[in-house]
Amino acid sequence: MSRATGPDAVFQALSDPTRREVMRRLSQDGPTTLGELASGLPVTRQAVSKHLVVLEDAGLVHASGDTRRRTYRLTPRPLADAMGWMVDVGAEWDDRLDALRRHVERGR
Repeated sequence: MSRATGPDAVFQALSDPTRREVMRRLSQDGPTTLGELASGLPVTRQAVSKHLVVLEDAGLVHASGDTRRRTYRLTPRPLADAMGWMVDVGAEWDDRLDALRRHVERGR
């Protein structure tokens, strides 16, 4: 199976509630460590680490520091790209619905 990229990778990464919670925490609290992220979550530290790998692969999180004290921070660009995709799709649907509305109104 090929790895998703772009908006597909973002949507796949955000499909999990734990990963969304990690993203929310990084957004609210700023850069933090694995231990700080794992505290208070109903999953193990190892599970949070695996979730961070998925988020990092999607480009949503960036890790820095050495392996003993890695700090994770949010990288918003992929989210902005995914939101842009949603706006484009929404605009296409708006155009289609407007055309349908005009067609129906002409038929009255």
